[in-house]
Amino acid sequence: MTLPLWPEELPPAPLVERYQEVLADTTIRTKMDQGPAKTRQRTTAGVAELNVSYLLSRSQTAVLENFFADTLAGGSISFTYPHPRREAPVTARFRKPPQISARNGQYYMTRLELEVLP
Repeated sequence: MTLPLWPEELPPAPLVERYQEVLADTTIRTKMDQGPAKTRQRTTAGVAELNVSYLLSRSQTAVLENFFADTLAGGSISFTYPHPRREAPVTARFRKPPQISARNGQYYMTRLELEVLP
């Protein structure tokens, strides 16, 4: 099954000043009675977090809303996303629905919380 693609009508890169990425945590920590905790790798494949924002026009906001609600079945389906730092496509899915706030009558600040899947 091919994954849906990030819509061409939407910007390929998010706003730089609101970009946040958390790499996958693949370790497990065990407390000891004395001394530092022991750590080991739990898995070789982990899920990273990507928080990005876009300034979208009214029509682009409608495209995003349709992509999330219809194409991705309310965000339950993974999709191919252009990773801003890696400059390569990755498999991602929404952690939460998009957060949309009005900037003025024509533009909307849109915050996305994504998971980057292994």
